[in-house]
Amino acid sequence: MSFPPWLHLIIFLSSLFIILKWKAAANKRKCNFPPSPPKIPIIGNLHQLGKLPHKSLWRLSQLYGPIMSLSLGRIEIIIISSVETARALLKNHDLQSCNRPQTHAIKKFSYNFLDIAFSPCSDYWREIRKICMLEFFSMKRVLSYEPIREQEVGLFIESISQSASCGAVVDLSEKSIALTTGVIFRIAFGKQFEGDGFHELISEVEALLGSYSASEFFPVPFVGEVFDWFSGRETRLERVFNEMNGLFQEVIDEHLCPQRPKPEQDDIIDVLLAISKNQVEPCSVVITHENIKAILFDIFLAGLDTSSITIVWAMAELAKNSKLMKKAQEEIRNYVGNKRKVTEKDVEELPYLKMIVKETLRLHPPAPLLPRETISHFKIEDYNFYPKTMVQVNVWAIGRDPTYWKDPEEFLPERFAESSIDYKGQHFELLPFGAGRRICPGLNMGVKTVEFALANLLYHYDWKLPNGMKEEDLDMEENSGLSLTIYKKLPLKLVPILYHP
Repeated sequence: MSFPPWLHLIIFLSSLFIILKWKAAANKRKCNFPPSPPKIPIIGNLHQLGKLPHKSLWRLSQLYGPIMSLSLGRIEIIIISSVETARALLKNHDLQSCNRPQTHAIKKFSYNFLDIAFSPCSDYWREIRKICMLEFFSMKRVLSYEPIREQEVGLFIESISQSASCGAVVDLSEKSIALTTGVIFRIAFGKQFEGDGFHELISEVEALLGSYSASEFFPVPFVGEVFDWFSGRETRLERVFNEMNGLFQEVIDEHLCPQRPKPEQDDIIDVLLAISKNQVEPCSVVITHENIKAILFDIFLAGLDTSSITIVWAMAELAKNSKLMKKAQEEIRNYVGNKRKVTEKDVEELPYLKMIVKETLRLHPPAPLLPRETISHFKIEDYNFYPKTMVQVNVWAIGRDPTYWKDPEEFLPERFAESSIDYKGQHFELLPFGAGRRICPGLNMGVKTVEFALANLLYHYDWKLPNGMKEEDLDMEENSGLSLTIYKKLPLKLVPILYHP
């Protein structure tokens, strides 16, 4: 039986590519590249990621150390899994490692949306980040959004009260994502969230950005690209991009309409359009409609799920431990008294609530793996980090390191009572928002929303598990699959009982 010439050519090129890759990998090992688990030809360590990569990587780090390398097909990646190595990367070598990895999906979005996220050494990136920090995420601006948060949390509590009045079970996972969607829509677009499917669209974007394509893994790129087309991944990428692009353009056009009513407070699009209109040439950065879409995309991608995930995990942990929930409720109710309303100013006087949020972010960081890409060569613990190497910091593993955390698997908010450890990028034991140049600029916004929502949930209701379920029976399993964020796998369903002061 004879084979067509093109098949012989593909086999030859594949073999040549694999041989060259093995040779390059061997050269790296000779140059003191971090240790690696044994690899399988072609796929490398891909089979060792498992359903929950952050847990699989943590287990591998117990065997191969806090700095280890993996080959995911033809992708080389270094995993950081300890406080010391995270500090070395994110503080000592921050400038040398502050790029973001550009996967195939990211490149698909990058010409419009994600271009602001990937050139930290450029004037463009620095200027856009400065605009975001000053105009959207400064503490003054975050506090100015207080009326929006109060109104949306009010609607959130009202919807739960309707269920509480008839003893119905409430899906807090669904309610929480509706809350954070409402807050971000009003801050970004200046209008109430309407319609269905937006969260599903964002989830689809996260799944695409948090996974790799066959063309990235397969040794012969052309063959991988063909597989991506046949699997429908390319079509899916194109569809999701067009939907996001169309939504953002529609809202920008609405803001440009002369008949649009003047809002009480400028939203993010208003601010960006004003900056764009008032720019004077020559200018180092020109704000176009595509740049506005890029900023909106980053805000929705970073803020929509992370806050709701934290609310759900916090309530799940408290539902599993009624003593902790009662302690938190007593603090809130004793301080608020008979006012029948919790304000954001009240939250600032609730230290135990803040400990609960910290402990939730330690045990359940919404984004368990922090991605970086190196710009130039450097060393950590005598291991070489070469330019354009993908690096991931396992935030989930660091938050459970018994070297730094006593009883790390236990939910113990009291551990922060006498501790100065915070989540703002200065303490590398707790990195839910990252650190250095890439720290999440919206951390103050996100934490404000989480603390305010939790304070209201714990003040207005007593919470019971449904159908006679016991605390130890509450499922705390994480969702599976490659994604940017980690949800509670099963929705959190609890029964609210109205509290009457």
